[in-house]
Amino acid sequence: MSVISKRAGLALFAGAIALPLSGAFAQADPSSSGRQMTVIGSPPADLSDLPEGPRIEGVITARNGSAIQVTKPEGGEDIVSVGAGTVIKSSGGFLGLDKDKLGPEALLNGLPVKVETVRWGRRLLASRIDLKARDLRTAAMIQSGTRQQFAEQGAAIEENARVAEALRGRVADIDQYNVKGTTNVYFDTGEYELSGRARGELCEFVRRAEAMDNALLLVVGYTDSTGSYEINQELSERRAGRVTNFLQQQCGWKPWRMLTPTGMATADPAADNTTEAGRAQNRRVAVNILVSKSVDGIGASGNEGM
Repeated sequence: MSVISKRAGLALFAGAIALPLSGAFAQADPSSSGRQMTVIGSPPADLSDLPEGPRIEGVITARNGSAIQVTKPEGGEDIVSVGAGTVIKSSGGFLGLDKDKLGPEALLNGLPVKVETVRWGRRLLASRIDLKARDLRTAAMIQSGTRQQFAEQGAAIEENARVAEALRGRVADIDQYNVKGTTNVYFDTGEYELSGRARGELCEFVRRAEAMDNALLLVVGYTDSTGSYEINQELSERRAGRVTNFLQQQCGWKPWRMLTPTGMATADPAADNTTEAGRAQNRRVAVNILVSKSVDGIGASGNEGM
């Protein structure tokens, strides 16, 4: 049988479209130190002779047959049976009325409710369930829209997975890619913060890349020759990481279209490190637009906008 965990937290209303549980509900027996018991049988229609139970307020987070699970704001769940004697009402003008008597089918997952109960043996039976019309409308719209969203999102997820599989990973061999464009971001000595100008240029570069089918971005950080190898390696990695984060967080470039950023320290200098002007050109991060040759369909290496 399925057992509802007492440790489950409060399900948020907007996202609490839980799947109905299969099998019988289980509920703690108050006279047996928390031992679980299975709810079996049909609730009675006449509740007049049953002793009063606790008042429960929370969100419906699961349903199974004639029972609902209500998760309380402070945590913990109660299993409440719903039967012919249960009065279910909405307030707030749903269906044009001030108060509406509803059927059990209105008890949707994700719906906030206030439940008055009676004790039915060792179980709780709802004598009255109150809910708000606006909450019912919202829960109904979420439930009806979920199947369509799942279908649409499933197709999108499948397509994204196919593209991501073709695009993600490290650059094992740059010769397998065509370089379609490159931009450089420059830094002051020992710095890895982006200037205002660099921020604008990076987002403009992303717009160029987005116009190309199957494009990837490769980010490589460099330093000048000043300082030790250890310091330069760390600094080049910090520069590459800062640019990568900005591209994704501020320019909207998708992470699965980003190749692993790399710090190259003093390797591949762009200019002469013996002059100040040359060192300034070497304190850089190069952002490259790459397209796989197998996707691009071009055998020769193409360099555009270098």
